[in-house]
Amino acid sequence: MMIPVRCFSCGQIIADKWEEYDKRVNKAHEEPVKVFEDLGIKRYCCRRMLVSNVDLIDDVISYGRK
Repeated sequence: MMIPVRCFSCGQIIADKWEEYDKRVNKAHEEPVKVFEDLGIKRYCCRRMLVSNVDLIDDVISYGRK
């Protein structure tokens, strides 16, 4: 997974929170709002970075060097 290290808008570090967010929301099926509050992510711009992240690395790797 290639999550950005910092939020593009405010610069807060968010990459260290990705694994916990992913585990709790996608595997434990918790509400994202509760997870954000527990992780201390209060700004909407930082929440956007985690919610809108799409894992494209598997698609990009298929276009390797020729």
